[in-house]
Amino acid sequence: MTAIDAGPTGALRVAPSILAADFGELAQAVRAIDAQTDWLHVDVMDGHFVPNVSIGPPVVQSLRRYSTRFFDCHLMMSEPARYLEAFSRAGADGCTVHVEVGGTASLISDARALGLRIGLAANPDTAFDRVAPFLGDIDLLLLMTVFPGFGGQSFMGEVMTKVTEARREVDANALALDIEVDGGIDVVTAPIAVEAGANVLVAGSAIFASPVPLDAARELHEAASAVRR
Repeated sequence: MTAIDAGPTGALRVAPSILAADFGELAQAVRAIDAQTDWLHVDVMDGHFVPNVSIGPPVVQSLRRYSTRFFDCHLMMSEPARYLEAFSRAGADGCTVHVEVGGTASLISDARALGLRIGLAANPDTAFDRVAPFLGDIDLLLLMTVFPGFGGQSFMGEVMTKVTEARREVDANALALDIEVDGGIDVVTAPIAVEAGANVLVAGSAIFASPVPLDAARELHEAASAVRR
């Protein structure tokens, strides 16, 4: 399957997380916010790396028919290497793996061989030093602003120090790397994250739990964009 272009590195993007959508009407939920969607964020949880389970390649494949957006798949899994090919075949455009599971260099190589855009994620309590050696080899750095596993958690502002450190390294070395944040992102916290150096904002409950998700996504765009003017 031909991958969808992620767009220019460093551009400000809102990536609605379907984890917070109504799974009974997932296609309709995705279509309803399409006009304010840059990337579509797909949270994959295995019940082992995180204490929850969500979706897998079959859902990605089904959803692919209803969206032409870049599919940003976040693999919260203990053994992502076993599933990279399945996600690629299902229609994922980018896959993000966690540095905490180890084997990072091999995972990056495997994803590249499949034509995937590759991201590396770090939990809130994981030191920046763990991801720093790989910044020149990846396309996206995801710095979690909650502990992964469940939606609707509160934003952890202390992670912004790590976001700023990452932005400093990316800019100093002219790296083609997006910095993404995920967890508790809304119209209040999005500008804080952008000010710290993030350019991709994952938002679930703030969008899909809103009475009018399309308006919520638009307001998030506007709040984040105001910082960049």
